[in-house]
Amino acid sequence: MNTMTLWDLNAWEFAALAFAALLVGFSKTAVSGANTVSLAIFAAVLPARASTGVLLPILIAGDLLAVLTYRRHAHWPTLWRLFPAVAAGVVVGTVFLMWADDGAVRTSIGAILLLMAGVTVWRRRKAGAEGEPDAVTTRAGRAKARSYGVLGGFTTMVANAGGPVMSLYLLSAGFRKMGFLGTSAFFFLIVNTSKLPFSAGLGLIDARSLLLDAALVLFVVPGALLGRWAVDRIDQRLFEQLVIAATVVGGLQLLVR
Repeated sequence: MNTMTLWDLNAWEFAALAFAALLVGFSKTAVSGANTVSLAIFAAVLPARASTGVLLPILIAGDLLAVLTYRRHAHWPTLWRLFPAVAAGVVVGTVFLMWADDGAVRTSIGAILLLMAGVTVWRRRKAGAEGEPDAVTTRAGRAKARSYGVLGGFTTMVANAGGPVMSLYLLSAGFRKMGFLGTSAFFFLIVNTSKLPFSAGLGLIDARSLLLDAALVLFVVPGALLGRWAVDRIDQRLFEQLVIAATVVGGLQLLVR
């Protein structure tokens, strides 16, 4: 794999990756979607494609902490409806990675995130939140779950950027803050874990990347604790605004990088 080892990094590069790992922990327990900044940092320090393999185990560590924190708030009917579509998206993303270069990956994901952020803002201004997460039981709700699920699986496979897509879906489905965090925690733990064999098969995870992960994963824990402290101090409206803002910033970063 074309990547740097732990010993190839200088102090500033390691500090940048450590901050990105801390931000992963914060995003998993506070503002989902904010880890798109982590994605950009990893891609700036490491080769872009290889960075996705290094970042994946760190994301899983954050997912485990989020599940331990919000496990009582997950909405399983929503999760069961999403998983088949997400699986299809992961397969499509794997095929895409076989031929796409870094530029195609960044442009595709950035454009999707900005488009979906715009659609979400427009929908919420026009009709407001849909109120209850069981909206997925309607025909329109099922269609929306499938479309977001495929895009979420695709984006999480090719760039670990599924967080903003699923954040927008959960907001559009009317989830409140704690239900949002609990449902997304289980969702990403299951999805990211299922991606491991695909990433290893593509050569994105190997012994060198795991050694770097072992050094960086320690920084996920304080980030998660900081996020848990902060989430009780963020009201629902600000929470939604931060999620959408993080999505827009992440999309722009991918397009202009």
